[in-house]
Amino acid sequence: MEKLIFKKFFIDTIIFLIIGTLSLSLIVWVIQAVNYLDFVSEDGHSFKVYFLYTLLNFPKIFSKLFIFMIFITIFYTVNKYEENNELTIFWTNGIKKKEFINLIIKFSYFLVIVQLLLNLFLVPKTQDLARSFIRASNVDYFPSLMKSKKFISVVEDLTLFIDKKNDDGDFENIFLKESKLNNSSQIISAKKGSLKKINNEYFLTLFQGNIIDKNEDNINIISYDKTRINLSNYTTKTTTYPKIQELNTNLLIKCLIKVFKFNEPFKVSNLTCNKQSAYMIVEEMYKRLIVPFYIIIVSIVGSSLIINSGNENSYTSKKKYIFFVGIIFIILSQVLSQYSSDPSLKNFSFIISPFLLASLFYTVLQFKLKE
Repeated sequence: MEKLIFKKFFIDTIIFLIIGTLSLSLIVWVIQAVNYLDFVSEDGHSFKVYFLYTLLNFPKIFSKLFIFMIFITIFYTVNKYEENNELTIFWTNGIKKKEFINLIIKFSYFLVIVQLLLNLFLVPKTQDLARSFIRASNVDYFPSLMKSKKFISVVEDLTLFIDKKNDDGDFENIFLKESKLNNSSQIISAKKGSLKKINNEYFLTLFQGNIIDKNEDNINIISYDKTRINLSNYTTKTTTYPKIQELNTNLLIKCLIKVFKFNEPFKVSNLTCNKQSAYMIVEEMYKRLIVPFYIIIVSIVGSSLIINSGNENSYTSKKKYIFFVGIIFIILSQVLSQYSSDPSLKNFSFIISPFLLASLFYTVLQFKLKE
């Protein structure tokens, strides 16, 4: 009988958790996808790159919301069972409240493992894969971006201005400025021009203009009748190098070992491992490895609703208090990660804080259940 009762409770909990997390993640994903439209409208990437990039950001959103939805799920399920007097069935069938709490804690261990798998493997992999589509992407939508009376700077070190664009797609009065090393630059003007795509590369053909090469010492002016510029040689202004949160966990651990144990700065996969980057890596590893253990805390807080009966007058106020405490610990789990970047032993308390807090809450809850 006890197995059937617990089975129903955890099935209800898991269903609500999955549906709730997916639904909330989907809402956030849609909002974020709208913001990423700049990849097409401003940066000139294709809709394929945009779709793949936004799709691969879904695991990150899911992972970020997971701990919040775990607390909401346990809080909501326990409260619903209490209001429907279903918890009374638990107690009348000989199930002790301590036993109920212990089972929720065991369930939270399983959820911690799920969160760790997301943080350590799936999220970094999908984030790096998403960035790889940006790295491999050309600026595919030059024709739609090139408008009259508008400065265009979708690629690195190059700014274009078109005075007029006719119905055939040809341009009039074109100006280009390319920034170069050592404060030098090149300005190209043309009376007419056209944009053609050849072998998946965009070429801007210019007619009747001047090329002005400017550096610190002199200025050279060359006139031409026709010239052609391969716009695909320029890189996108969108960030293409991998960020810390997109790098493989094994690589981050290797970096920390090299820097702090052997004091050997090195570079691998566009990551420069030194003292400065190590602080950011420590913060990222805290988010991946330590923050998931706050799931145990919020699970204990959410399940503490069973201490009081729903028939008590103070139940509503205590329910609000428990909800507030749970939200505080969710916020705390994110805020503390910002102060964990110092790898010295003086900040060891940040690492053990979720374990100490979980033990403290469990002890207090066990004491309350004895009363």
